[in-house]
Amino acid sequence: MKLLMEALVKFVCGLLLVGLLIFLPAGTLSYTCGWLLIGLLFGPMLIAGFVMLYKSPEFLKRRLDAKEKQGTQKGVVALSGLMFIAGFVVAGLDFRFSWSTVPTWVVIAASVLFLIAYALYAEVMRENAYLSRTIKVEEGQTVVDTGLYGVVRHPMYAVTILLFLMIPLVLGSWYALIAFVFYPVVIVVRLTDEEELLTRELPGYSEYKQKVKYRIIPFIW
Repeated sequence: MKLLMEALVKFVCGLLLVGLLIFLPAGTLSYTCGWLLIGLLFGPMLIAGFVMLYKSPEFLKRRLDAKEKQGTQKGVVALSGLMFIAGFVVAGLDFRFSWSTVPTWVVIAASVLFLIAYALYAEVMRENAYLSRTIKVEEGQTVVDTGLYGVVRHPMYAVTILLFLMIPLVLGSWYALIAFVFYPVVIVVRLTDEEELLTRELPGYSEYKQKVKYRIIPFIW
């Protein structure tokens, strides 16, 4: 029950925060793309949360822990937060003042890609029971090299790049995309630091890097 309440509180707080960041700058609740993003983002999140609570409470507990202990990662998290705030606010302002127009078909395509990315994200979580929101090595943790982890070393980051780059398009704002294009740079800094830790502390990770050559983009990087 304690874990359920913690998850629900964070879910509601996240929902309210994103709603305020989108609709306040928009100056209205009649922002269809804003509601579309809310549904696409928080609908699957709520379902996934209950699935994790039922099947793997410990995994859910790890996912709720977002407190980074390393200095570099604290900076990465702070920068990511500023990027999201800027992106949501700019999207709302864009709608309010009609700065740009995104074709409906682009919004629909972005929504489909967003859901595909969400599904891949769920698959990554299914494959890796040690996946957490902070950079650390758990006791008894082993290297996962199957499924998407056999294609790239950081499938979660690859998927989140696609996921988050679709957000401004779902919101119907080209200007908001300017804020979100910095996300891949943030991810590169995060995973570079993470790989140093995993190489140092996770047995077998050095061999895994030799087996799976690419970090997030197959045949490129």
